[in-house]
Amino acid sequence: MQKEILPGIRQFDLSNKVAIVTGGSKGLGLAMAAGLASAGANLMLVNRNAEEGEKAAQELSQDFGIKAVSFPADISSTEQTEAMAKAAMDTFGQIDILINSAGINIRGPIDELTPDEFSQVMDVNVKGTWLCARAVTPYMKKAGRGSIINLASTLGLVGLANRTPYTSSKGAVVQMTRALALELAPFNINVNAICPGPFLTEMNLPIADTEEGKKFVVGATALGRWGELREIQGAAIFLASPAGSFMIGSMLTVDGGWTAR
Repeated sequence: MQKEILPGIRQFDLSNKVAIVTGGSKGLGLAMAAGLASAGANLMLVNRNAEEGEKAAQELSQDFGIKAVSFPADISSTEQTEAMAKAAMDTFGQIDILINSAGINIRGPIDELTPDEFSQVMDVNVKGTWLCARAVTPYMKKAGRGSIINLASTLGLVGLANRTPYTSSKGAVVQMTRALALELAPFNINVNAICPGPFLTEMNLPIADTEEGKKFVVGATALGRWGELREIQGAAIFLASPAGSFMIGSMLTVDGGWTAR
């Protein structure tokens, strides 16, 4: 067998790697953090709720035997995202992976939404993603390696009524991912995005039992159900690990077949 087929590394092994996960104390962020921890990565969970973050970090440390810490921050703040990256370096001495998972969703018809509500979504989902990537990039460049994984959405690829703030923000994340991937590839930094479909997170609970949720979300998936949180973990491990080393600027869709129709 040719040597290049046997690289001598465990393709999905994240031992001794350090990952920052924003929005890492609940929902998809916590699920992905747990996935990385199961592969051996140490973690910094970034979230606004300090108590919630500390609890999640303690549980991940105990469950997986890794080091996990919490860092409370508003990711729409330049100063706080820069402090986040510095704290990770001070704590671990390296930053190998960033998962930009923090996000919010405000639904409604355009004529019933306020400009402030639109700005709130853009500040977290777009500006926050950009600021976190900006904060870790100098450290990854210096190390000559890294992986940045943005959480886009299937609603960054297709449209849905009454979602103009969210779809606009996730469409921006898709394009940001592509542009940043081209910018950072020469530095051996992989930038990709995961596009989740309908997962039953806290963000989606308000529509879980509505006609819209049943018909236009769950009813539109090939599997006919909501995604389970554990089902996002494989995508995160893949993109963060050596197995995803040739993935640059990709949108990895995890949606139960929602966008295949």
